[in-house]
Amino acid sequence: MSSSRESSKFRSTLAVGLGIVFAVFAIIPQQARAQSVPTRITLEQAIDLALKHNHSLQALRTTIQQNQAQEVTANLRPNPTVNGDWQFIPIFNPSQFNSTYLDNSAQFDLGIGYLFERGQKRQHRLAAAKDATAVTVAQVTDAERTLTFNVGQQFVAALLAQSTLELAEEDIKSFQQTVDIGQAQYKAGAISEGDFLKIKLQLLQFQSDVAAARLAKVQALSALRNFLGFAAVPDNYDVQGDLDYQPVHAGMDDLKALALRTRPDVHAAQLGVTAAQSQESLAEADAKRDVTASMNYTHVAALSSVAIFGSIQIPIFDRNQGEIARTKYAIAQFQELNTAAAEQALSDVVSAYEALHTNDQIILLYRGGFLDDSKQSRDISEYAYRRGAASLIDFLDSERTYRANQLAYRQALAAYMLALEQLRDAVGTRTLP
Repeated sequence: MSSSRESSKFRSTLAVGLGIVFAVFAIIPQQARAQSVPTRITLEQAIDLALKHNHSLQALRTTIQQNQAQEVTANLRPNPTVNGDWQFIPIFNPSQFNSTYLDNSAQFDLGIGYLFERGQKRQHRLAAAKDATAVTVAQVTDAERTLTFNVGQQFVAALLAQSTLELAEEDIKSFQQTVDIGQAQYKAGAISEGDFLKIKLQLLQFQSDVAAARLAKVQALSALRNFLGFAAVPDNYDVQGDLDYQPVHAGMDDLKALALRTRPDVHAAQLGVTAAQSQESLAEADAKRDVTASMNYTHVAALSSVAIFGSIQIPIFDRNQGEIARTKYAIAQFQELNTAAAEQALSDVVSAYEALHTNDQIILLYRGGFLDDSKQSRDISEYAYRRGAASLIDFLDSERTYRANQLAYRQALAAYMLALEQLRDAVGTRTLP
């Protein structure tokens, strides 16, 4: 009976142990598969990651906090001053320290002073600091606009690399059938060794295209990762999306008006004029001379008294006229920069719009039947060659033409998407009318 119980206990323990082992081996492949699956991100997700994790942008954003700290400094009032003195201390004649010392020979003073600012200097300092912060905020927003464009540009490059790789893999898979047929024909004596070598050399070109496309994709993803933040995505991440054609129907005038309203660099230039005017007001306030006032309590022998003092500069020579003149010129400078920023925005819109329009026409040419014609020509040549009705030279030439047209179409799509990103960057928003 005891042996039977021990045997049953052993079988139960063995079953539990085997269950744990099988569970572990079942979990490990799942984890390995989960780690091997790349994280795929869309363009909008890539932009969001860059705005959150790009270190250069994060460093630039700290300038806003720095300016806000300067606002605190600008709004501070002067500190009061306390002064005091004790004279005729009989250090070398200690015997004179007696009950009558304070009434006979002691003298000490205790006073407090304060600088009264005139011309509302503190208010003007605070206004100038706030205007400087507003300019910084607009400049950081413009940096975000530039980063968004860079991410979009590099994302399109990654999509083009992915599409080129897919085309190369599709071509080599399709051409492999031609190689197999050519090898069979060569063994059967239907084609010469020279023709078969030409087919194999063409296969080498396809293999080189695949290797080059894989390298281009790795490089594009690496460059994109620099904008996203290296630690923001895993090593095996990938992009999600296709080379797409999205027609834009907005007119040139509408896009120009939109750029002047939404471009952060234009807004920063406008705020720069306001900040320069604040600096002029502060310079004029600094021309007002401040008053220093103090009150002292004095004890001399048995007599105590209070004295009140006040002082102010007489602005005969220094009336801050140099700084006032400089700030006036600075206003003129920022007004010119404001005009230049607006004109640059309009120029960017024109350039981006024309680039988009040109690429739009190219896309329409391909979609108007050019792609179908090249594919049909390739298919006819391949069909004729496999049945001996066309030469190898004609077939390989049609194959190269088809491949070149497909690659050119993908490059045209990528150029159109880049022009679209450039237009979004030019108007300052990703939402086009």
